[in-house]
Amino acid sequence: MRPFTYERPSTPTEAAAAARRPGARFIAGGTNLLDLMKLQIETPAHLIDVNRLGLDAIEPTADGGLRIGALVRNTALAADARVRRDYAVLSRALLAGATGQLRNKATTAGNLLQRTRCPYFYDTAQPCNKRQPGSGCAAIGGITRQLAVIGASEACIATHPSDMAVAMRALDAVVETVNAEGAMRRIPIAEFHRLPGETPHLETALEAGDFITAVTLPPRLGGRHFYRKVRDRASYAFALVSVAAVVQRDGSGRVALGGVAHKPWRVEQAEAELPKGAGPAMAAILDGARPDRHNAFKVTLAERALAAVLAEARS
Repeated sequence: MRPFTYERPSTPTEAAAAARRPGARFIAGGTNLLDLMKLQIETPAHLIDVNRLGLDAIEPTADGGLRIGALVRNTALAADARVRRDYAVLSRALLAGATGQLRNKATTAGNLLQRTRCPYFYDTAQPCNKRQPGSGCAAIGGITRQLAVIGASEACIATHPSDMAVAMRALDAVVETVNAEGAMRRIPIAEFHRLPGETPHLETALEAGDFITAVTLPPRLGGRHFYRKVRDRASYAFALVSVAAVVQRDGSGRVALGGVAHKPWRVEQAEAELPKGAGPAMAAILDGARPDRHNAFKVTLAERALAAVLAEARS
């Protein structure tokens, strides 16, 4: 591991100011960053420990939603009675991710900021446009079973690993940030994660020095909430395909997919097809998909996972 400097700011604006230093990175739970540092994929020159900023509360909002502090641990968020009652898709998605030990450490903001990655990202002997922009993508033409079938580019075909973010996309969450001047922004989750385009190393809409303070959820949606994750083993595995859905009595609803794209994948216009069944809905959601021989099964798998959700919703 390479040497680095370290500090503990006392306010979010101080943390944002510190992040303007070259090579600075925030650290809270560290469940993704520390692993990447050990592999020397991430080599921060300066770590900003934000654990003492007190952003660990879950509070009601004036409009009947919830405001989740950036440092709320995944375990606490999944167990919160209001989340389990009113946003069950989020609780179920969190419990489908990683292990109990990791959920005890991982934070809300850190979960959103996980690197979008693939096996080739971890192999420093292979070219990767995320590690070294412009070097190429070894995954293209390689083994793509786990990788994107839609929303990819000629520069990157990795998939976003978060379960939590998929549920938040279905719920239309909003990410709140602050910068060193104290200016606040509210970024809809639909705009927070970026598609790769020609710059896959730029994964979010955050600007230099932006610090996430909270994520807000809208008022309770009603309906039945589902999170179905299909993976190679029962725990500690990323999704091949996941489905976060909120389904109403008339069959209408919201659907977001994980495991298929560089970001949580939702196509709001396609949700009008949900009452017609999983086939028409998934055909619209994955319109324009470009699978290859290794991952073409994901298209069928996504349709079958959605069909199982809709069948359970009708039961």
